[in-house]
Amino acid sequence: MSQAGETSGLPWWKGATIYQIYPRSFRDSNGDGIGDLPGITERLPHIAELGIDAIWVSPFFKSPMKDFGYDVSDYAAVDPIFGDLDDFDAMVARSHELGLKVLIDQVYSHTSDEHEWFAESRSSRENPKADWYVWADAKPDGSPPSNWQSVFGGPAWTWDARRGQYYLHNFLSSQPQLNLHNREVQDAVLGVMRFWLERGVDGFRIDALNFAMHDPQLRDNPPAPANGKARTRPFDFQIKKYNQSHPDIPAFIERIRSLTDEFDGIFTVAEVGGDDAVREMRLFTDGETHLNSAYSFNFLYADALTPELVCSSLAEWPDEERLGWPSWAFENHDAPRALSRWCEPEERDAFARLKALLLVSLRGNAIFYYGEELGLTQVDIPFDQLHDPEAIANWPLTLSRDGARTPMPWNDSACAGFGSTTPWLPLGEENRSRPVEAQRKDKDSLLNFTREAIALRKANPALHHGRVVSCDHEGDLLVFSREADGQRLECRFNLGSKPVSLDNCQGRVLMAINGASQSELPAHAAIITEISA
Repeated sequence: MSQAGETSGLPWWKGATIYQIYPRSFRDSNGDGIGDLPGITERLPHIAELGIDAIWVSPFFKSPMKDFGYDVSDYAAVDPIFGDLDDFDAMVARSHELGLKVLIDQVYSHTSDEHEWFAESRSSRENPKADWYVWADAKPDGSPPSNWQSVFGGPAWTWDARRGQYYLHNFLSSQPQLNLHNREVQDAVLGVMRFWLERGVDGFRIDALNFAMHDPQLRDNPPAPANGKARTRPFDFQIKKYNQSHPDIPAFIERIRSLTDEFDGIFTVAEVGGDDAVREMRLFTDGETHLNSAYSFNFLYADALTPELVCSSLAEWPDEERLGWPSWAFENHDAPRALSRWCEPEERDAFARLKALLLVSLRGNAIFYYGEELGLTQVDIPFDQLHDPEAIANWPLTLSRDGARTPMPWNDSACAGFGSTTPWLPLGEENRSRPVEAQRKDKDSLLNFTREAIALRKANPALHHGRVVSCDHEGDLLVFSREADGQRLECRFNLGSKPVSLDNCQGRVLMAINGASQSELPAHAAIITEISA
C-alpha cells in the first residue's frame, strides 16, 4: 500500500500502479520458447522493486491459442504451455509475499469453439446448452441473420451444419459469442469468477465487456459516415449499434459486483473500446453497485501525445459522486509501443522519461505494460514470423500486434535472459540493447527513473489520488493542477521538440526532468512543483 493511500484510508486500488504481464513473452522457465507462470514467479522481484502495487496477468487459461489465450477452452485450467494450477498458486503466493496484488483477465463475451459448452451447444437445437451461445436461422436466401461484421474481418456469422444455423462471433470464427442474456450462462461465468477468487486473486480485468450482449432482434447495423480514416475492415463501415453495447450489460455487472463484494479488497476494471466508450465506461462504473474502474483506448491507439488529448481524457472522469475511477495505459498487448508512435528515434530517451512521469501524474490508476520501464519499442515482425491473426488477415494494412508482444530482455546473454534462443517471437535488436540487468546498474537509466516516478506518486497524495483542479494547454505546453489532503501540485509538460518558456512557475520543485527549470522547459522536459502543503 502506498503512503498516500494509507494516509487517506482509500482502498488499495485507488491510485494504484499496475504492471501488465503478457505471459508468453515475460520469462521462459523451461526453454520451450514461450514464457510461463514459473517464469513470472521467478521475476516478480523486478516488479516489486519498481514500487508496483499489482500485476495484471494476461490470459494463461487452457486455449487452442488461435487468439493467444483470448479464446478460452477451459476457464478453470491453466494451459500446459504456461504450467498448471500449482504454478498459478505459487505465483499468487509469491506475489503476496512481495506485497503485490494479482489481477487476471476474464473473457466473458466469447469462448473458444473447442470449449465443452460450445461442443454441447452446437450438437443440436434441443440440448441443455442449446441457448448458451447466439444461434440464428439463415435469412430466406441463406444469407446471415444480420449484416454484423467481425472485428478481425468478414461477417460476424458462421454457418454450422450440425444445427443448420449460424452462430455469432464478434472476433474470430473460432470465438463463438456467449449468450449472456441467458441467466444460466451468467451463473456459469460468475462461477468461473468465484473459482479464481477462492484461489486468492485480488481482482479482474474484464475483456471486451461492451461486446457481452447483443440485440436479440438481430437488427442490422447502420452504415458509418466517413471520418477521414482508412477503412481496412468491413467492421469499420458500420455504427456498432446492435451487436454490442446492449443496455442490459450494467445489470449483469451488478451481479459481478455482488459476487466480488463477498471477498475483501477486490478490484474490477473493464476494457471498453468503440465510439461510445465514455458513456459506457460511466455506466459500467456507476456508483457502488458496478465495477471499480474502466479504461478505453484514448492513448493506446493515438498517433500523437498532445496536450489536447490529455486534457480531454482527464475531463471524461471528473471527481463527481457516483462516477467511477479511471485507469490509464499508454501501451498494452493490442497497441503499438508508444515510443514508436509518439516520437522520433533520436528523441526516445528523453520522451520515455516524459511519458513515464506523465502516466504517474494522471488522476486514476497507472498501468505499465511489461518492458515499458525499459523503453521497449515496436519490433517489425516479418510476415513469415507473424502469429497475430488480425495482422495476417489484413496484411500489410494492419500493424501487427506481435510487434508489441516480443520477449522481455533481462540481460546480455544469447537469449537475453528470456530463457530460449529461439523464442516464439524475435526480440528485436534495439530492444535487446536495453536489458533489465544493465539498466539496473545505471543510475540514469529509464528503469531507475521509472522507479523514482512511481515513488513520487506514492509519496504525494495529490498525485496519487487527488482531483484535477484545472487542465490547460497552449501549443505544446500542458499544465494541470492536482489537489488532495491539503496538498496542491502543478504539473507542467512540454510535449514538443522545441523549448517552452514558463511564467509563474512557483513552489517547491518535487521533480524536474530533461533539463527543466522554473523558467523554461526544453524539449520533452517536465517539472512538478508543490504549491501548498
